[in-house]
Amino acid sequence: MTVKLKDISSEDIGDVLLKAEKSFGFKFSDDELKDVKTFGELCDIITHKTQGVNSDDCTTQQAFYKLRGAIGTALQIDKKELTVDMKLEDLFPRKHRRRQIREVELILGFQVKVLQPKQLLVTLLIVFLCASLIGLFFDWQAALAGLLLSIAGFRISERFGKEFSLETIGQLTEKIARENYKKVRRNAETINRVEGI
Repeated sequence: MTVKLKDISSEDIGDVLLKAEKSFGFKFSDDELKDVKTFGELCDIITHKTQGVNSDDCTTQQAFYKLRGAIGTALQIDKKELTVDMKLEDLFPRKHRRRQIREVELILGFQVKVLQPKQLLVTLLIVFLCASLIGLFFDWQAALAGLLLSIAGFRISERFGKEFSLETIGQLTEKIARENYKKVRRNAETINRVEGI
């Protein structure tokens, strides 16, 4: 079965393209994708643009060792004690979590984006946003103020969130290997084509 790109949301395609550019370290030119009609053709172009010498070493394993070293250094603990099954909540106490995650990110050289606000706060902000949208029909000025407060609330809560979006070091390893492919490899000039690029 051939998947036509016209059947997929342009925003979804745009998100995939941005993530591929970031993870593999290349940019698409403006006219490079104009003749692409199917998902297979898009995959072929991404595969072709992914430059590097093929190496059969596991990117996720390299990401784990890099992450393990960064966590060990940031928390000043023996990195050999860290396993893929360890819970992030147990390693990073809530009180110092944001600072410690920032230290890990500085050591890694990229953001891991693993913290989020409490779900209850997000739910309340969504309810407030919806109420503000409905309020536009009754009192547009108050509703507009509500919309602005909701948006500001989302931004502030995202910036200061302390809840983990993932549970274990293993899950975080897979996330950073997927989102920062070239940066987690020991040699950024190599790729593992078997891993499904």
